[in-house]
Amino acid sequence: MKQTRGRLGVCIALTAGLLMGAGCVGTGKTFYLDLQQKQAAAPYMEPEPVRIVIESFEDRRLENNWLGIRTHLWGGVSYFNVVGERPGDAVAQALADRLKTRGWKGRAWMARVASSRGVANQGDADIVISGQLIDFSANAKSRFFSTVVNTSSKVVITAKNMGDQSSTTRSIEGAQRDTVIWFGEADVQQLLAATLKDSIDRYLADTTIEQKALRPAR
Repeated sequence: MKQTRGRLGVCIALTAGLLMGAGCVGTGKTFYLDLQQKQAAAPYMEPEPVRIVIESFEDRRLENNWLGIRTHLWGGVSYFNVVGERPGDAVAQALADRLKTRGWKGRAWMARVASSRGVANQGDADIVISGQLIDFSANAKSRFFSTVVNTSSKVVITAKNMGDQSSTTRSIEGAQRDTVIWFGEADVQQLLAATLKDSIDRYLADTTIEQKALRPAR
């Protein structure tokens, strides 16, 4: 009787493993991640009278065809990319959304993403923010009963003050890691969005705005 139960237990374990593995074969499919997260709004007040224009970040990653890959348990890979396939646009929009709801000192600011790649002039902006993506990636590796997700980011952000033509440059990098039992693409999306949010948080902590100009925080 005990031997029968032992065999039954082995069969159940093998069956469970096969069922989990059935969904763990890579097909080369690309999953698109939406990084535009809902921002917590500050108590309503008139936006600060400073016009901020954010240009699409220049993508200078060594591998810029996708954000990363998922290595599947039983072989093969699938890919991750952002919605629209332009990470530089996604990062610029995430920064603008944050500034419009809760930017420096928790206030709302007049921020928008540039409508073209042309540099804004003094007539339509007080501050022009541009940047470079040196690293912006998301990868997942499946193993028995869990998947490890890693995200990393390194951005260089430059703010040009149109009034006096001065500029401020900050390099910010970070990484996050999570292990999940039941993996879904949303796990990668949430972790990469959190990594981006951390970069924006640190940029706001490192800088301030005085007299319509962005300066290093004292």
